[in-house]
Amino acid sequence: MNFEVAGKRVFAYTAAHELDPAKPSVVFVHGAGLDHSLFGLQSRYFGYHGRNVLALDLPGHGRSEGPPLATIEEMADWLCAVLKKTEIPKAAIVGHSMGSLVAIEFAARYPAQAERIAFCAVAFPMKVSKPYLEAARANDYSAFDMHTVWGHAAQVSFARNPNPGMWMYGDMLARLERLAPGVLHAGLKACNDYAAGLESAAKVKCPVLFILGRRDVMTPPRATQVLRDKFSDGRTVEIPVSGHSLMVEAPDEVLDALIAFIS
Repeated sequence: MNFEVAGKRVFAYTAAHELDPAKPSVVFVHGAGLDHSLFGLQSRYFGYHGRNVLALDLPGHGRSEGPPLATIEEMADWLCAVLKKTEIPKAAIVGHSMGSLVAIEFAARYPAQAERIAFCAVAFPMKVSKPYLEAARANDYSAFDMHTVWGHAAQVSFARNPNPGMWMYGDMLARLERLAPGVLHAGLKACNDYAAGLESAAKVKCPVLFILGRRDVMTPPRATQVLRDKFSDGRTVEIPVSGHSLMVEAPDEVLDALIAFIS
């Protein structure tokens, strides 16, 4: 689905279904440098089981027009504008990594529109190392390598893949190589600079789910505890075999957790 927000082209995967404002909705928000396709299995399931689905490409990512947004707060406001444009009154928000921070900020700013939120691979603060940021700022290919290797559990490089025929490292590198210069750096910097997470989390009133990869080295489960403490009734699902890219490393486990939470 293509539409415009603030005069810029936006793409969202809808599972080949027209949106119906009367149906419950699920919105998927990807992480830095990625796109809607990382939620392929999960978004398709909900789209074919009675819900509106919007698996978004953030500005500058995938098929959405740039430039990229510079802050998590801007992305949350943009997400609100997307729901207004598509006439979706409220939705469950599923965020991955940077998208999880967007979900927090969106639910804090627009509580009437956030039915529930699920975080896939989140931490707060979500700090990014200086060499990683500098490589991304310089558009050095080593930033893509760091994003890819650190973004998966170690077993991925030994062909342990639940999706037959898929090369996870190559798949992620292909996404990153399509980015315009500066897009990955903008996302990483937005994560690194976001300081309002705990304050915004305290304002969230809707149900919350954490889906965490036990082998995640980018946002390890221990780095999530301070955030989890802000949600007294938040649920947590920890996936033993997964790293940071849970939706493709453990697609069925992530989908099962989302079905139980959203349905």
